[in-house]
Amino acid sequence: MSLLNSTIAIIVGIALLFGGGELFVAGSVALSLLLGIPQIVIGLTVVSLGTSAPELFVSLISTIQGNLGVAGADNLAVSNIVGSNIFNVLVVLGLSALIAPLRVKSRLVKRDVPLLLGVSMAVWGMASGGRVTWQAGVALLVATVMNIVWEMRTAGENPDEVNEIDEAERATPLVAGLKLAAGLVLLVAGSQLLVKGATAVALSLGVSTTVIGLTIVAAGTSMPELVTSLVAAYRGKADLAIGNVVGSNLLNQLVILGLCATVAGGRGLGVDPVMIQRDLPIMVLTTLACLPIFWTQGVITRVEGGILVLLYVLYVVEQLLLNTAPTFSDEFRLVVLVVLVPGLLVFLAWQVLAWREQRRLS
Repeated sequence: MSLLNSTIAIIVGIALLFGGGELFVAGSVALSLLLGIPQIVIGLTVVSLGTSAPELFVSLISTIQGNLGVAGADNLAVSNIVGSNIFNVLVVLGLSALIAPLRVKSRLVKRDVPLLLGVSMAVWGMASGGRVTWQAGVALLVATVMNIVWEMRTAGENPDEVNEIDEAERATPLVAGLKLAAGLVLLVAGSQLLVKGATAVALSLGVSTTVIGLTIVAAGTSMPELVTSLVAAYRGKADLAIGNVVGSNLLNQLVILGLCATVAGGRGLGVDPVMIQRDLPIMVLTTLACLPIFWTQGVITRVEGGILVLLYVLYVVEQLLLNTAPTFSDEFRLVVLVVLVPGLLVFLAWQVLAWREQRRLS
């Protein structure tokens, strides 16, 4: 497959994933309503998983290819999950804040973000041996069930934070079934095209599937989260914009990584050593950085949003330099460490101090 055809396959694959995800959610919600499943359960499961459907299918297809002996398939599966989480925090949250400052609810600070941070650190630990075992995968899936039960038990305390189901989403059994089937077909076809195209591009450019997964594939599969959060921010629904990011990142690790590790079976899901040393720590650090940002005055400002986007740009530039101009990569890292990191730490410290002063005066 030529580079042009591979690029076209990636673009078409992303488009199919986006359309398939929309149909899959619509069909699933309609079918759930027909079966009499409570709307609170639908909102906490089906709708929340909807924006993560592209990541789920791409990573599962890659894992199955890994079971068949396709080289680099496991790396693509894991890098898609890690890259999507980094993209969601830095780009989706950052761009949403640039559109309109996002007011953070206390539940996010007290429960959801610390939970996401704990899960991210646990995943890093599980992958540190070079493989995520099927036992770890089962543990992640069990944690998913526990989290859903917890969400359902506490949802009554904050009914306004649960995804609302529009009555217009009801449909006849035939229409619901057709939407669900069409969505599944598009998701599978889009996943196969995206994986095939991404692998071919990696071979053509001489870069690893890990890099392609962390950048092109991760950004492509995160388009539903990006669109959902940008529209929510524009309409003033900050809780939906932020909750979409936090919820998607949780599902990426608990559900998608858990399923992929379980499907990989006894061989375990392989993890690129570079990812263990660099990208998984970055994923944890981006989640950790959210805490002081969320604490400061209860608002994610445009300045903070711009910083998040800038950090992603630096992350992508470092990825490109590392694979195209390794000598410049070292110099770039030095500049980031000497100039930008201290400046970022000073900014975060100043924001935390301003928040404490505000709390003292209030």
